[in-house]
Amino acid sequence: MAPPPAARPDLGAADAFVWHPGPPPRLAPVAKVAAVDLVLLKGVERQKEILLENTLRFARGLPANNAMLWGARGMGKSSLVKAAHAEANAEAPGALALIEIHREDIRTLPELLNILRGQERRCLVFCDDLSFEREDADYKALKSVLDGGIEGRPANVLFYATSNRRHLMPRDMIENESRGAIHGQESVEEKVSLSDRFGLWIGFHNCDQDTFFAMIDGYAEILGLPATQEDLHKAAVEWSVTRGSRSGRVAWQFVQDMAGRLGVRIPA
Repeated sequence: MAPPPAARPDLGAADAFVWHPGPPPRLAPVAKVAAVDLVLLKGVERQKEILLENTLRFARGLPANNAMLWGARGMGKSSLVKAAHAEANAEAPGALALIEIHREDIRTLPELLNILRGQERRCLVFCDDLSFEREDADYKALKSVLDGGIEGRPANVLFYATSNRRHLMPRDMIENESRGAIHGQESVEEKVSLSDRFGLWIGFHNCDQDTFFAMIDGYAEILGLPATQEDLHKAAVEWSVTRGSRSGRVAWQFVQDMAGRLGVRIPA
């Protein structure tokens, strides 16, 4: 009377998939990943070096760490994950499958890992904008599969996540736990220990104006924008003021706008 077991997914059908827990659970192939070329990510050179090296080691079958990319919004955290995956597959075609799991589905991560366990292809499971709120117990499922549990994380799976929060929890939530509970520090340690499961913590910070200009100049050179550096910088300052921030995302949005004004096409 039980339903038939789910068919094993064909991980050779694509280089990227989106996890849908169902029912029935399935991995939906992604025909084309919305990725930015690694060379276009400016102002995060050290972060690129660390994550790319870790990803390439994993794709080559060598030991590698789960990674948490945290920090300022718009500085290229999720773009860097997708670019590193593309670089790994450029070096060894088909070596690595990128599997996106949505934040609201994180409680089903153990089910996904059981499906991937024993597969020959190496898989990079990716959760973008991961964070947890008060009374949210989903973090326990993530803790158990990252570093604990009887089965542990499959050898062919690595987990990357991005977050604006270093410890994945709101600061006021951590402080309230510490003040309000009978054993406040123990409660805090339980929640903060989730971030300790990531072997790599890669921080992204707000960029200053010089870094912002360097991003603009780099994009302009690669795309061949027919404008002087002085004109670009002047327009970029105005653009950043209207957006209220400086970041890689704001720089790229500005360059897209300038390319449109100047009649320059951006390769897809």
